[in-house]
Amino acid sequence: MENPEKRDKDSSDSGHSPSDDEKKVGLEPEAAREAKGYGQLPPDPDENLGEEEKAKIVRNARLDGLETDLGITSGQYNGALSVFFVSYALAEPLTNVLLKRLRPSVFIPIIMIFWGICMTTMGLTHNFQGLMASRFFLGLAEAGLFPGINYYLSCWYRRSELGVRLAIFFSAAAVSGSFGGLLAAAIGNMRGIGGKGGWAWIFILEGLATVLIGIASFWMVFDFPDEAKFLSDEDRQRVIRRLKADRQSSAEHEDFRMEYFWASITDWKTYLYAVIYMGADAPLYAFSLFLPSIINAVSSAKSGALGYTQTVRAQLLSVPPYAAAAILTILTGYIADRTNQRGLANILISLLGAVGFAMLLSASSPGVQYAGTFLGALGIYPTIANTITWVSNNTEGVYKRGITMGFVIGWGNLNGVVSSNIYQRKDRPKYRVGHGVVFAYLVLFLMGGSAVMNVLLRRENKKRRLGARDYLIEGKTEEEREALGDKRYERFA
Repeated sequence: MENPEKRDKDSSDSGHSPSDDEKKVGLEPEAAREAKGYGQLPPDPDENLGEEEKAKIVRNARLDGLETDLGITSGQYNGALSVFFVSYALAEPLTNVLLKRLRPSVFIPIIMIFWGICMTTMGLTHNFQGLMASRFFLGLAEAGLFPGINYYLSCWYRRSELGVRLAIFFSAAAVSGSFGGLLAAAIGNMRGIGGKGGWAWIFILEGLATVLIGIASFWMVFDFPDEAKFLSDEDRQRVIRRLKADRQSSAEHEDFRMEYFWASITDWKTYLYAVIYMGADAPLYAFSLFLPSIINAVSSAKSGALGYTQTVRAQLLSVPPYAAAAILTILTGYIADRTNQRGLANILISLLGAVGFAMLLSASSPGVQYAGTFLGALGIYPTIANTITWVSNNTEGVYKRGITMGFVIGWGNLNGVVSSNIYQRKDRPKYRVGHGVVFAYLVLFLMGGSAVMNVLLRRENKKRRLGARDYLIEGKTEEEREALGDKRYERFA
């Protein structure tokens, strides 16, 4: 059985000599690179408009008077955050099936327009009930984007190329955190215009911008390789040959059958990956939703220690941790692609996050606590893209991969309900409960789950090298072997 690490090393786009797989299909690396879109495949125009960005928008709006103007309590605010994750997570497992059937060029622009409308209505609401309704429908409309874009990219790139692409895509969330704080600080100055608070204008302007970009996306988003109109017939065949050389089902047309659904939910990896991903996603949402509030509390703990006690300054202080996280996210994707050590990457990165939240839990100095937010961001953001790449690498079959990614990401996002309720005003300024819960998620689920998965996958690979899984392919035709999906090759540990 072929070792995946060797295969990916041999098939890398080094620019020197064609890989063994590429020799078989007559494809040179340079031609492959051109066809795969280093210069042609457009970046997704919506990449910084996902659920992560919306979480930051709500977070920034809170600082700009949302609770006071709507007359809601801290518990009601947390409830409005939570209801988003319920509808969002429940809809996610089915969205990749819809994406495949409706095509990306149709599905993605439509959901963008709908969630932009929902976002705009949040700025027009006058009470708690209106805010809850807007948040619920925002979750439904937005559910298809994040799993959909990750699934979409996994159908274009080889396994050894995917990590850095997803890292670049997800780093946009970290970058948007930087610009989101700056933008919120600027828009907040519009308070009073039209009789609306600064928080309302944050929702209205960013919602309208999303609608406009959604409309433009009808001409900016392309379909899967076998249908993408921007590729010539020759380039399309090159892309498909690359995917075939990587033994990916996305190189073939596949019609939906219920057996793909059952293959996903009966695979033990689906559930362990869901545990790992929730260990990254719950801390991510907690961090995103409450970072300015945490910084505000930290800087207020010792008056003048940092000198940042005003809302605008708290927004601006949230920028550097996100910028640092974006850089490490891309670096982690690049290294993991070349080493195929995604499990080890998760373990090491999560250590940074655990140390950061330990500092937030134990330190009394505002400066040390602010440093803890840096380590917290560095220990959370890279593991999101890395975990999703890990899931994609070890799940084969177009529909099985889409369903599995929907389940994993959906379960992780459902834990946003937890994230929305662990930082309470009564816990200011230490927020020990919130920091403690995030620390537990990082250590038990992210770090511990990644370690368990790494051990189990290495054990499975050893069995395959010893021939213990040969019975799966013995006596089967090539077509029957391809139908086995990820059961026919070794795993990326």
